[in-house]
Amino acid sequence: MLTSKQRGKLKSLAANLQPVGQLGKDGIGENMLKSFSECLDKRELIKIHILENAEGAPEEIGRELARLLNAECVIVIGRKAVLYRRSLRKDVEHIQL
Repeated sequence: MLTSKQRGKLKSLAANLQPVGQLGKDGIGENMLKSFSECLDKRELIKIHILENAEGAPEEIGRELARLLNAECVIVIGRKAVLYRRSLRKDVEHIQL
């Protein structure tokens, strides 16, 4: 669980990120989860665009993605979700919280 201070730092880091993918009417698929998981392993912090035709509220989709990826949903702003998961890889520059 992130503290409000950690969440604030991650939000500021995510402000300039481009979305790594988008989620639409097909919902959350296995390939999508694998792709997002690989991105989290490399970057630790990712932004995902939730299309208007996606079923469900963006907040619910963001929380569900975080749960499935074993990550933290930092924030959902509009139709963009920001997820964080500390990488176990040693060749990654880790975000200092």
